[in-house]
Amino acid sequence: MTTTGRFFCADAARTRGDSIVGTAPHGTAWVLIEYRGGWPADGFDGLDLEPGTKALVFAAARAARARVLLVRRHGRRVPQGPPRWAVLRYDATGAHRQHWGTWGRDEDLAQIVEALRTPGEPGGRPVVLVCAHGLHDACCAVRGRPVARALSERRPDLVWECTHVGGDRFAANVVVVPDGVYYGNLDAGSAVTVVEEHLAGRIRAEHLRGYTDLFPPQQAAVAAVLDRFGPAGRHDYAVARTFRDDDGWQIRVTGRPPGPAAADGEARAEAGVEIAIDVEVRARRTPQRQLTCRGPATSSAVVYEAVSARQG
Repeated sequence: MTTTGRFFCADAARTRGDSIVGTAPHGTAWVLIEYRGGWPADGFDGLDLEPGTKALVFAAARAARARVLLVRRHGRRVPQGPPRWAVLRYDATGAHRQHWGTWGRDEDLAQIVEALRTPGEPGGRPVVLVCAHGLHDACCAVRGRPVARALSERRPDLVWECTHVGGDRFAANVVVVPDGVYYGNLDAGSAVTVVEEHLAGRIRAEHLRGYTDLFPPQQAAVAAVLDRFGPAGRHDYAVARTFRDDDGWQIRVTGRPPGPAAADGEARAEAGVEIAIDVEVRARRTPQRQLTCRGPATSSAVVYEAVSARQG
């Protein structure tokens, strides 16, 4: 609670020390729709669009397991030209696939359906999304908009504000797509550092929620490897094996670390030499808590923790 008696979930999560590791929702495809009017609390679902077109887009996105987000540029910048839409994918090889278009009438959004059925153009620049969906959760606006402003000043062509991405209590949340990398607990200063490092091929464990092509225990394992060996590129590590036992998960991560192991007394890896790291991950449930600003009820969250990481 603040001094005014208002509850802010992100403040409460920081006070409790909630872990952000392994909290990126699973998925490898995104539909972005530039919408310059007010965003409903439930985002795309709440838009007053032509019903047939809306149903087609929703069904196609669901079939492709794509997340639909409304986006806009930050601040009072006057948009140029018609609104845009995009379908972005992260495929099994790690390649980016993108398809961009424009729309003026609701019916134009039906182009998204065909775009979801085709691979899309390879390559393209990343898109940096900042959740600033205040009607969904107050913390997303209070913490997200200063981050969007700071990032937009540095990378105006890459940065968009977006609707709900999940994990309100970790605001400000930033997602880099189609890489599918979630960051949380950011402010204006740390966001600029994190995004610039990401774009330079250096993903750090600090502020990392996870990679969306991995499941939560795997996300925790990769985060543990990054924490031990230091920042690395999006494709420098891969999950080679995942085994679940009675205590949790045994996960093997392979890759080429950029430098020596951080812990004294352990085997040190030479930069660029492929290694294997066996990570033990366990899960536990938190006590019942209010996890969002708008949530009237309490709920429990699952926390994933890497309890050991041994070089194989």
